[in-house]
Amino acid sequence: MIEIDVTKRIKTATGEVDMHAVVDIEKGGFCSLFGKSGAGKTTILRLLAGLTNPDDGVIRIDGKIVFDKKNGINIPVNKRKCGFVFQDYALFPNMTVKQNLEYASTDKKNVDTLIEMVGMTELKDRKPATLSGGQKQRVALARALAAEPEILLLDEPFAALDADMRFTLQNELKEIHSTLGITTILVSHDKGEVFKLANKVYMINDGVITSHGTPEEVFTDTTVSGKFKFTGRVLKIEKSDCLFILTVAVESEISTVVATRTEAENITVGDRVLLYTKAFNPSVQKI
Repeated sequence: MIEIDVTKRIKTATGEVDMHAVVDIEKGGFCSLFGKSGAGKTTILRLLAGLTNPDDGVIRIDGKIVFDKKNGINIPVNKRKCGFVFQDYALFPNMTVKQNLEYASTDKKNVDTLIEMVGMTELKDRKPATLSGGQKQRVALARALAAEPEILLLDEPFAALDADMRFTLQNELKEIHSTLGITTILVSHDKGEVFKLANKVYMINDGVITSHGTPEEVFTDTTVSGKFKFTGRVLKIEKSDCLFILTVAVESEISTVVATRTEAENITVGDRVLLYTKAFNPSVQKI
């Protein structure tokens, strides 16, 4: 269990504000901090990791206090067991893929297993300059896991990648989280990504947590749509009586669409679909 109850003066797009962050994350859970750039999301990651100190408050990890302003407790970064994955990869350019992992590893016997887990076995002797963005991010994720952290912190790790590569790496991250069961916190401003990966989300605006809950509770808009014709990707399929309810990511927005058995029979999670109106009723078609 991660318990954060801190205050911190931060700079936002509208000026300096006092952020009061109260965040609770279950052990083994996948939580996302969602909001616009400059809202305070990354600051919360840095406070948890010990890279930045709160102005006041308390942080507990599994019941152990790692920061307490009043009692003068501030456990150093290397004692907090947090793995950090940055948007810009932060790999050592003079080291190969394997050497990057060995540098961070607490047990070099696990390095090859991690390299295989992220699909980089054939490229383990290559240096970062020769890798694509997606490959670099795989290495950065594996290196963060090499230190055997108790918490994995992800700061918009896929923001610089194209949509197809983001989708692929999101799937891989979801599988890794399922396999390792490591408590994970993702900073993102992509609703589809948060909906797909997280089981809990905190919405942050100018340092204020405005809402929290499951992605469905925080994001789903139940208002009726007008005419539209958009392509999206299926995130979830639920059966309801003789109909199916599809949750679809359209760019950064989430839509729910009712589909007939005929419309839904060939659709699976991950498929790209066309959403369109037919006599003012939304319909869905696989493309």
